Amino acid sequence: MYIEIVSEVTEELHEALRRLVPQLGAHKVPPAWEELKEIIESESSTLLVARESDGSGPIEGILCITVYRVPTGLRSIIEDVVVDEKARRRGIGEALVRHAIELARAAGADGVSLTSNPQREAANQLYRAMGFQLRQTNPYFYRLK
Repeated sequence: MYIEIVSEVTEELHEALRRLVPQLGAHKVPPAWEELKEIIESESSTLLVARESDGSGPIEGILCITVYRVPTGLRSIIEDVVVDEKARRRGIGEALVRHAIELARAAGADGVSLTSNPQREAANQLYRAMGFQLRQTNPYFYRLK
């Protein structure tokens, strides 16, 4: 598996996100070109992509990790992990998450958090198998749009 940090917006990347992001859920909208550029240029966010082992194949998965400081420490969160439905169960998601964990460790974060829809059973099993612990917290969301 070849995991790389995205450093520029390309048509291939933009097309891959148009294909992959809706696989997270019907209501998920892929980022526009400029929004994708903002993610890549952000100092706190890192976008990872996964390809075949030699790096020459198409983008088969993505993950975004954000590392940020709050008064109680350095936090990191993994968001928008998605592997193309045609390429699942080949270790791509695990490779992406492991790479993100190492980035957070290198940045000095205390840990890595993530959320996952309970209906994504395979993803939840993977996270538990990798050592993520289910937190007892109340997720809240305040809609602005």
